[in-house]
Amino acid sequence: MKVLLHVCCGVCAAGVTEQLVAEGHEVIGLFYNPNIHPTEEYTRRLEVADRVAAAFGFPLTVPPYNPDEWFREAEMLASEPEGGKRCEVCFRLRLRKAYDYMMGQQIDVFTTTLTIGPRKSADIINRIGQEIGGDLFLSRDFKKKAGFQRAMELSKQWQLYRQDYCGCVYSIRSQ
Repeated sequence: MKVLLHVCCGVCAAGVTEQLVAEGHEVIGLFYNPNIHPTEEYTRRLEVADRVAAAFGFPLTVPPYNPDEWFREAEMLASEPEGGKRCEVCFRLRLRKAYDYMMGQQIDVFTTTLTIGPRKSADIINRIGQEIGGDLFLSRDFKKKAGFQRAMELSKQWQLYRQDYCGCVYSIRSQ
């Protein structure tokens, strides 16, 4: 099955892609993350995502970086705690873009690397994905079965840059 994988970063993509390929899926990547700040951080994460895509041999589409898209959706929720309503808005924005992209291609389903993160709620992400795409969203909790640990192993093995915050300007402030 062809799976569009929304990629949040290369480390997460490594762990998730390994799982999907082991299941026999063909992965097509989409790096859409207008939430990542500053621009230098976005560039670092994209470079690592490109390395992982090349290592696994999957194409990675990168729409133009436009943080204003994210700010329009999330700015009113600046005071929300990490993991709160702002994160749901961010997940929805990125999963909607993945769904829209998938619908214009010959791809069977879509999913996201976001559920591999230990601080991200797979239940919330999967609910949003299903609201957007119904049965076309591949619901998973990629952190299960030591998925996050495997992503960390690959990160060390391949010497991948690993960020220490989710990406948005508000998560930087909350550290």
